[in-house]
Amino acid sequence: MIDLWFLVIAFLWTGYFVLEGFDFGVGMLAPFVGGDDDEQRQSLQTIGPVWDGNEVWLITAVGAMFAAFPAWYAGLLSSFYLPVVLVLAGLIVRGVGLEWRGKVANPAWCDLGIVAGSALPAFLWGAVFADLLLDGVLPALLGGTFTLALSLLHGAVFLALRTEGRVRRRARVAALATGAVVLPLAVVALSTLASVSGAATVPALAAMAVLAAAVALIWRRREGWAFTATAAAIALTSVAVFVRLKEAPLPGLTLTEAASAPYTLTVLTWIGLITLPFVLAYQAWTYWVFRKRVALPR
Repeated sequence: MIDLWFLVIAFLWTGYFVLEGFDFGVGMLAPFVGGDDDEQRQSLQTIGPVWDGNEVWLITAVGAMFAAFPAWYAGLLSSFYLPVVLVLAGLIVRGVGLEWRGKVANPAWCDLGIVAGSALPAFLWGAVFADLLLDGVLPALLGGTFTLALSLLHGAVFLALRTEGRVRRRARVAALATGAVVLPLAVVALSTLASVSGAATVPALAAMAVLAAAVALIWRRREGWAFTATAAAIALTSVAVFVRLKEAPLPGLTLTEAASAPYTLTVLTWIGLITLPFVLAYQAWTYWVFRKRVALPR
């Protein structure tokens, strides 16, 4: 049961990073790929139906940690109290900006909130997990910069995949430019991760996925495959992190020591078997319904 719930939590965090990754990227890029207000709304409409559902993955991941591994939950949140509070503040500000943007006369403050509220979590999650693995300011800065840049690339590819016209063209340019930054960062960050991970092959595959997205697929205008590659890069990076955390989720703490009682894990398993398929099916249906490209508002 302990290994099963660790895999569930790793899956939930990975899903959150992949799905919120393009949310963060779109939020940061929308003012820059949109030449006017209509084009900016076109960009934000690509995440409008899904961004709040994507945040549910974070709530579920943290809730599962609290229930299945309370010592891990308590230690992680207390050790990184300030970054976690800043992440929550960023998510709140971003949510307010997205909801209010179309309801105020001057949306400039909403735009600033969306950009800042997207950039802050994208950077801080990478910094938190890098510091958890490597324990230092420089690794944290490297991890945060890498996840921020990778989110920008992921969001740019998503915009190129989901929009039409000038926004799509600008998104492709942004993806190419961001890819040039992400590639060297990926080499350094993922090499560092490979040095402490028990599965060095996984970071190498993540770096190859970044290369595929930034060079081959985007250049050939294959946005669908490019998005698959950036999603794979994020997922593989997350897998490498959790492979390392399985040995010790916190310094001096094993999974067995962090876990709840067997009865609690059994009850959680039955609850998860009943509810999780419905949640996944509903979110898959949402993405299917809103799968078409977004055109300029009329």
